[in-house]
Amino acid sequence: MLNPNLRKSGRVIEALPNLNFKIKLDSGEEILCHLAGKLRLYRIKVLPGDRVTVEVSQYDEKRGRIVYRGR
Repeated sequence: MLNPNLRKSGRVIEALPNLNFKIKLDSGEEILCHLAGKLRLYRIKVLPGDRVTVEVSQYDEKRGRIVYRGR
């Protein structure tokens, strides 16, 4: 399980195949993220331009998962 202390905010800049997304964090770096299980289960749509909250992997700072979609 990912550490909840590594949550960051950003904006979706590109939608990729297999529910992967390229996210530009507020700090300016770009990371590759996949969709968390609850967002898949409830079929929450994430589109380019959406604000999201991301849990960054503690093993690879360039990967993470989207856990919340903002407005």
